[in-house]
Amino acid sequence: MHNYLTGCLVVAMCALAAADAGAQDDATARGRELLATLRPGHPRLILTNEDLAKLKATVQADATAADWAAKLHDRAVALLDAPTCEHKLVGPRLLAQSRACLDRVYTLALMYRLEGDQRFADRAKKEMLAAAAFPDWNPLHFLDTAEMTHALAIGYDWLYDVLSPDERATIRAALVDRGLDAGRKSYDAPTPAWWAKCNHNWNQVCNGGLGIGALALADEEPDLCAFVLGNAAEFIKIAMKEYEPDGGWAEGPGYWHYATRYTVYFLASLETALGTDAGLCGGPGFANTGAFRMHFVSPIGQAFNYADAGAGTGPAEEMLWLARKFGRPEYAWFERSCVRTPHPLDLVWYSAEGSDPAASGVPLDACYMGIDVAFTRSSWTDPDAVFVGFKGGSNQANHSHLDLGTFVLDALGVRWAVDLGADNYDLPGYFGNKRWDYYRLRTESHNTLLLNGANQDPKARAPILARSSSPEWAGAVADLSAAYGARATSVRRGMALIDRAAVLVQDEITAPAGTNVEWGMMTEAEADLQGAVAVLTRGDAHLLARVLEPSDAEFVLIPADAPPPQAQQPNAHKLAIRVTTGNEPLRIAVTLTPYRGDPPMTAPPTLAPLAQWPGQL
Repeated sequence: MHNYLTGCLVVAMCALAAADAGAQDDATARGRELLATLRPGHPRLILTNEDLAKLKATVQADATAADWAAKLHDRAVALLDAPTCEHKLVGPRLLAQSRACLDRVYTLALMYRLEGDQRFADRAKKEMLAAAAFPDWNPLHFLDTAEMTHALAIGYDWLYDVLSPDERATIRAALVDRGLDAGRKSYDAPTPAWWAKCNHNWNQVCNGGLGIGALALADEEPDLCAFVLGNAAEFIKIAMKEYEPDGGWAEGPGYWHYATRYTVYFLASLETALGTDAGLCGGPGFANTGAFRMHFVSPIGQAFNYADAGAGTGPAEEMLWLARKFGRPEYAWFERSCVRTPHPLDLVWYSAEGSDPAASGVPLDACYMGIDVAFTRSSWTDPDAVFVGFKGGSNQANHSHLDLGTFVLDALGVRWAVDLGADNYDLPGYFGNKRWDYYRLRTESHNTLLLNGANQDPKARAPILARSSSPEWAGAVADLSAAYGARATSVRRGMALIDRAAVLVQDEITAPAGTNVEWGMMTEAEADLQGAVAVLTRGDAHLLARVLEPSDAEFVLIPADAPPPQAQQPNAHKLAIRVTTGNEPLRIAVTLTPYRGDPPMTAPPTLAPLAQWPGQL
């Protein structure tokens, strides 16, 4: 029997080894097939010399492009005396150094190519040689390795003609030893590294960065680069499926940008180096994902920052590439409207096409059913417009908080309902067994319902059941029941923008008698509480909050405190309603009306059960 089992084990191991060898052979074959059309020489990544000539003409002819070029020139000059990157980890990450190197190489190398100023090329070389001298690029946190590979690949390709033979050899050796070979080992393991086949931003950043490195050296290291590229192009498909069906992204706006920009970096490099996108752009979700960014950015330029995201927004250069690729000029208009400090690729992919979203026929409302997130606004062009972002979604999404049912609200140039965002990633167990102990990630710090003071179920999902869009009524209804488990039989929340002027938040809760329910909205505004009415104030802008039901409910204000070393939020507090369920289902209805001057005298809306709200799916 022992011999029989041993034999079976040997056979199984051989079969696995053969399968692994077959997968490796397949990856190399895919890579070689892709590289059959490799553009000879350099530069071939993202900005060819033919593209550079067109870009120079654009900078001469277009005022916005000229302004962006001037700003990038000033940035390059400021970098001349800046210290180079260092092998310095923060927590487990070298990532800040990788990103600094990447930004410097892009900026300096682009400005050298545009202006011919040798100082910029010399400073870029200095940066790359400093990174090349690192003992490693921290492969234990592979984002760091991937971003550094990207940085040196772009510098090697864009500055190839001004690198000395010794400089090329040094940078090439670092790309091979610290980047591509680290990737090969990760792909070539008995089981490929988890990041290679996950469905979130790590996939695109790691596979994309390695793929760009492989394209830079493909003619000099053909076998290694074919293997790496074949794997990268195959594994990135897993994450790209997450854009389906409609372009939403479950990780929130910050990681949408991180994931999508790396997807675009890789695709743009494939197209310029090989003349193909390798069939990776075929899904309708990816073509529409630029619209997702347009909807998650509010009229005051803040994002609906669910998950580990901040509310601030900067340039998203990938929007300009997406505009070209998919014939969506409104993406280009939107990116131009957002840019204050351009990324170098904003200039590379610059387009003067497109008009404002309203003129382009982009609707004011959107519901992304793949991730159960809805947006509505009163205008695309008025900075005082009302804006609401509302989510159901999944608490299991990467970087998620326990926030099903949360929302943000902007109006009159103010964010009234805020999301506090992420805390310090280096807090103990932040991505492990203490994640749900931290205030900013717990249910209590979000603009949703808290039952019996307990967190939502970390495995719960809240589907959107209804969505509607009309001038009189735009909104969505989400089923939050799974988030509360045995504490409630049914929990549903509806959010509606009424007459594009006021917001209704309506909750319906069926739970055992005696269940403590807390309705909460985090705000940084001054609050004047008057029983069932609260007046929030920022400058000359106000928000009138009114409890319509229950008839005896009143607002209270709860401090937003968290013990150090957690992040502090001294300017925030939670506007709350605390009620206890009886023998009948509970309905909580609150209107939120922005105004300047005198309080509005409009009558409250007539309430209807959520099951009767328009747009039932």
